[in-house]
Parts: sequence; structure tokens; C-alpha cells
Amino acid sequence: MAFCGFKKNKLWILKAIDRGTRRVVAWVLGNSDTATFRRLYNKVKHLENCVFYTDDWDVFAKVLPKERHVIGKAHTVTIEQNNSNTRHHLGRFTRRTKVVSKKSLMVDLTLRLWCALSEPETFKQWQKQTIYIFR
Repeated sequence: MAFCGFKKNKLWILKAIDRGTRRVVAWVLGNSDTATFRRLYNKVKHLENCVFYTDDWDVFAKVLPKERHVIGKAHTVTIEQNNSNTRHHLGRFTRRTKVVSKKSLMVDLTLRLWCALSEPETFKQWQKQTIYIFR
């Protein structure tokens, strides 16, 4: 969750994670409602042979197909770990913060940058260029 404009304006971040690679597959920004989750599902519904593991939030059951949906906390460790790492490294996503984003676009761009730099190959490339500047 991030804050947009004012702290009372909560901006929810819903993510889809590949449990095997621990990579973020897609995300959407919005309210904590069915319409926002439906936008996320539309981004990943083309993926075949995958199962959706969620907690018991009723919105998931409304949108996800029953034959590919498993409810339970046992399989949500990867997404919780990703959320924790995001909050740890990016100040605008912490639960109690002074950092407030003025635009939801900035939250989206921050997530794009964070996901790109979380990839070791991308990080090494940028690390080399940064070190070269300071030599």
C-alpha cells in the first residue's frame, strides 16, 4: 500500500508473483476492490498451466476460476516476502511513513525501477556504470 496525495488516500498495490522464480509478473494500482483485482487478473489470465495461490480475501474467489485457485496461507509466503522486501527498500511503501507520492504514476514508476533492479543481470549492469562514473 502506498499513499497518494495525502495519507488518507490509500493506493493499493496488487501483485502477481511467479513462485518458482520469485519474480513479479504483473501489478496494478487502485482501490482494494473487485475491479482492481480484475485488472490484475486480465494481465495474467493468458498464462496457461498455472495455479493461483491466495489468502481468503473474497475478491479472489469472485474473479479467479475455481479449478485454478487454491486458498490458504501456506502458499503465500513468496508474495509476503516480496511485499516485505519492497517495504524495506522503498520508503514510500512502508506502513508508517512521511513519504507520500503526489501521483500514482510515480508509484508505478518506482515499482518498475525496483523490479528491474531486483534482477541480478540488470543490477550488475547499472552497478558497473555507476562505479565507472565515480572513478
